Amino acid sequence: MISDSMKKQIDAMNYEQMLGIWRFAPIGADIVSGEVGDYFKETMFSKKKQLSDGDQVRASKNIGWDK
Repeated sequence: MISDSMKKQIDAMNYEQMLGIWRFAPIGADIVSGEVGDYFKETMFSKKKQLSDGDQVRASKNIGWDK
């Protein structure tokens, strides 16, 4: 079960913050696994749909691929 505090934490993130977590979280990290991970993914993709293609690309470029 996902706690209300975890939902609030996820809901407060913007798409770029979430994409960074999605891209660089260690395998098995709680925030991207199980029920919490499902909520995280659904919320992230919902926020992505609200952005223009250019804003989506800009967020990705801001994050990069190297951590």
